[in-house]
Amino acid sequence: MKFLHTADWQIGMKAVHVGASAGRVRDERLAAARRAVDAARRAEVDFILVAGDTFENNGVDRVLIQKVVDILNDFRGPVYMIPGNHDHLGPGSVWEHPAWKTAGQVVVLREAASIEVPGGTLYPCPIRDRYSRKDPTEWIEKRETDSIRIGLAHGTLLGIESADSDHPVDRNAPVRSGLDYLALGHWHSLSTYRFDDAVRMAYSGTHEPTGFGERDSGSVLIVEIESRGAAPVITPVRTGGLRWLTLRETLRQPGDLRRVREIIEQVEDPPAVLLEVSLDGMIDIRERDELDRIREILASRFLFGRMDHTGVRLFPEDESWIETLPSGVLREVAMRLKALSDPARHEGRPEGATPETASLALLELYALLAESSHDSSIADR
Repeated sequence: MKFLHTADWQIGMKAVHVGASAGRVRDERLAAARRAVDAARRAEVDFILVAGDTFENNGVDRVLIQKVVDILNDFRGPVYMIPGNHDHLGPGSVWEHPAWKTAGQVVVLREAASIEVPGGTLYPCPIRDRYSRKDPTEWIEKRETDSIRIGLAHGTLLGIESADSDHPVDRNAPVRSGLDYLALGHWHSLSTYRFDDAVRMAYSGTHEPTGFGERDSGSVLIVEIESRGAAPVITPVRTGGLRWLTLRETLRQPGDLRRVREIIEQVEDPPAVLLEVSLDGMIDIRERDELDRIREILASRFLFGRMDHTGVRLFPEDESWIETLPSGVLREVAMRLKALSDPARHEGRPEGATPETASLALLELYALLAESSHDSSIADR
């Protein structure tokens, strides 16, 4: 048995969080769906599994439904789909569109009942409600059989670090239900789970990234199982067209901002990249032009670019700020660091306390004080 496992296409996603780039992001989700079908044909799989959330919601433009049906029909083999929590079954759902009635070998599985598929048995777990605290896989009973058993479900694994416990799936579901493989949807990052010596459960992740912070998204999984009980051989295939990158940097000394700009300039294929830059720390007042240059690069070269520098503070122009500190420990520490930062001073210098180290420590102290007062913020300048 050989099949392609995919999920969470989220067709119809508005992508308003990326402004004018939203149209390209939406189009790329359909393009990635075509690449997924192409991957299935190249791998000569027996069928395709779609583990829910094919659509962003049940109110998407009905034209998109027909487009998805046409894309899946291009596989020219069996495609088995379940509704997820975003596109759950119900009155007025996307699954009532007439396109599904003429969808050929594309099958929407609406009941929790086993069906025979090429090479084995499939146990679908369609979602009927937007929210639920019921395990969608609990109906699958363990059985002694020579047939390969595959589960198809959508939900959140119990016991995994996540605030989301919607449609909770028992982490031991493959063993509990005697499944050779459980194909999951809902989480957008590719994740695999081992039982003894074999991966028997996986999230394929979304075929095209949906936002910043996703890990290993933008792929589908080719899964091959030789026989009942054999370890699945799982091969990720890249289908994503866009990259969502996050760059977080703390600026500690003059020149760090230039280094950040150089990192951004070296990003490959920027027209296909959405980049979020987050900066904090300290910069010299003469480096403010570098901030403007980074803004220009993000706006002109990248599909989408955004920079948050609200945590950035200006280096002091001199050390007169020390005199403004009230008497006490902080002022004493600042005065001591100022003295140690003088290269000409040798008397009373602790071992390892170089002038450079003392200067950096003094700037760190200034940064902490500036952070607490917000008096040196350049966010709105």
